[in-house]
Amino acid sequence: MRRWSIFLVLLVVFALAGIAYFFSPIGGPKRDLSLAGDVTRGQYVIRLGGCVACHTDLAAGGAYLAGGLPLKTQFGDFVPPNITSDKQAGIGAWTLAEFSGAMSKGLGPGGKHLYPSFPFDSYTKMSDQDIVDLYVALMATDPIGVKAADHQIGFPFNIRLAMQGWKRLFFTPVRFAPDATRSERWNRGAYLANGPAHCGACHTPRNAFGAAQTDQRFAGTPTGTKPFFPAIDPETLRARGYDEAGLIDALTGGFDPDFDTLGGAMGEVINESLLHWTPQDLAALSAYLLDTD
Repeated sequence: MRRWSIFLVLLVVFALAGIAYFFSPIGGPKRDLSLAGDVTRGQYVIRLGGCVACHTDLAAGGAYLAGGLPLKTQFGDFVPPNITSDKQAGIGAWTLAEFSGAMSKGLGPGGKHLYPSFPFDSYTKMSDQDIVDLYVALMATDPIGVKAADHQIGFPFNIRLAMQGWKRLFFTPVRFAPDATRSERWNRGAYLANGPAHCGACHTPRNAFGAAQTDQRFAGTPTGTKPFFPAIDPETLRARGYDEAGLIDALTGGFDPDFDTLGGAMGEVINESLLHWTPQDLAALSAYLLDTD
């Protein structure tokens, strides 16, 4: 009897320790939010981050950043929200600290957990200056007073508190760290691809829990998956006939080396994001994806 009592006590202790671990606050590096923000620079970060393609209903001629089309997944439909400066329908009432929490830890105002359909696991790598610039640019947008639709997801995925456990298992807040052995251009491309541009959000396969399989980074989604995203690792890109100039042409012109059209979601990324990048950033992204210096 005594042994059973000890066993039950230990079981309760371990269970409570596990609960405490999974539901304890997510840490991570502290950001410097005292930096001065630049609206013009932030407007460029909006384009780097692909905000327009996701948060604007382009097909219906929706207002700029007032909410996008649902992202359909096996867990349900996630609707990109209104991120204009409107204080009720958008994010105009958010403080810089709250905005930083959303971008860096997937936590909205009041500690509300955001779903990983919003790629905070990529945005967490962004620099403090880019976060501050992006915030002031969004606060300078025209306020659109129409709230986006709610997510359409069923039980148990609609329990946001469960995201705390998901983050404990699959998410670590970090900042981009340059590789001292590589060129400045390559490192800029690495920052863009893994941070604001969040290429892996689409081009890296995900496990059964919706978390990116980082050991298969840029390996594409499985054949037959809808929507399908191809592999963009260096070996695959070279095998498909890409060089730096050809990849830049594809990323801005929408045609691959076989003259097939890069349409669908990638077409929107090209039109609303990549076409607005500087030639230097396009070259950096190409150098990184092809692993050249």
